Amino acid sequence: MTLRRDRVFWMIALQIGTVNFYLGGFGPAQPLLRTQQQTSLTIAGLHGTAMGIAAILAGFAAPKLAHLFGRARTAWLGMALFCSGVLMFIFSPPVQLTLIATLIAGFGVSMVINSTVPQLSHHFPKNPTRALSQAYGIGSAGYIFGTLSVGTLAGTTFSWRLGLLTVIPATGFLYLFFKPNDSAEHIPDEEGPQRGSLNRKFWIAWFGFIACISSEFATTFWAAALVRDRVGTSAAISTISIVAVGGGMGIGRWFGPSALKRYSLDHQLKAVILAQFVGFTILWSSHNLWISIASLLVVGLGLSMQFSLSSLRLIAFSDGRPDLAIGRSSLAAGTAIACAPFILGVLGDHLGISRAYLMVPVLILIALATIIIIPSHQRIVQDAK
Repeated sequence: MTLRRDRVFWMIALQIGTVNFYLGGFGPAQPLLRTQQQTSLTIAGLHGTAMGIAAILAGFAAPKLAHLFGRARTAWLGMALFCSGVLMFIFSPPVQLTLIATLIAGFGVSMVINSTVPQLSHHFPKNPTRALSQAYGIGSAGYIFGTLSVGTLAGTTFSWRLGLLTVIPATGFLYLFFKPNDSAEHIPDEEGPQRGSLNRKFWIAWFGFIACISSEFATTFWAAALVRDRVGTSAAISTISIVAVGGGMGIGRWFGPSALKRYSLDHQLKAVILAQFVGFTILWSSHNLWISIASLLVVGLGLSMQFSLSSLRLIAFSDGRPDLAIGRSSLAAGTAIACAPFILGVLGDHLGISRAYLMVPVLILIALATIIIIPSHQRIVQDAK
């Protein structure tokens, strides 16, 4: 059955692209921010911790927000909060204020993501993997442009933070073009927000989700520092090289569902995790810029579908409570984002960034192990187009 990319699809895909523009510039720019603020790797890593705490808080709020406002309106509220945090981050140089700004923007980002995943899986019930993957594939274009924007400005006399300013008018344009339809007013469920305990299989899969997100954010936050350390490039070049990660993620998200359509959800997830492991191994061993860029592309391919596939596994184990499952997934994502970049930063201060990066393959193997231990036995209907 063909996926019809309708107005709902494009609204969600462009919302994802806008927040990814910020993430694409913010993550790889951590070495630039650290230099500007004259902080250690540990202190700089607290920005990841702030974003993680925001995701945890948003995860607790997700079922209640979805119940009160509906998924679509919750996403727009998240976009508004996200823009407020970005403005504060751009015009607030001290580390104390950039941490607060990151917390605010991160809460908004998590509100958007927590709303879009169940929106897409509900709107496209017969092929949710393709809908999720391709929407996030389009979102990867935002990630690439965000990285290019910050990396390009890093080599000029202008502040690289100004590259993030683009998300403000972009959000305004999206809201005007995709303004919520008041005639389709959300009516809260009489039974209240989705609640209750989740089974053991869900929590084991949840632990695997933490490992997936940890490896992604550890890579995107500090890969520029690793490339600079191993290859000896400038800050601007090492930052721009992370475009390869976004490129790989975009390619994998768009074409991955077609390439892997014959396989079950679990086998698709295993395949992309193994691709990430291969790419990371080459990246860590490389002292050549072009080999490092090629390996980052492979890492991006491996990371491309992990979020969407892992989210669908959690929904499969949720006993028909997708908003609750995605809310709890935000707790996992928050834990990962809060801890992984910070721990890698601490290890980097003591062991050097290259040795510290060895925590990534450990996370990859943990994610793989949880799929093997707790299979979902889910098959996904895929279209051929």
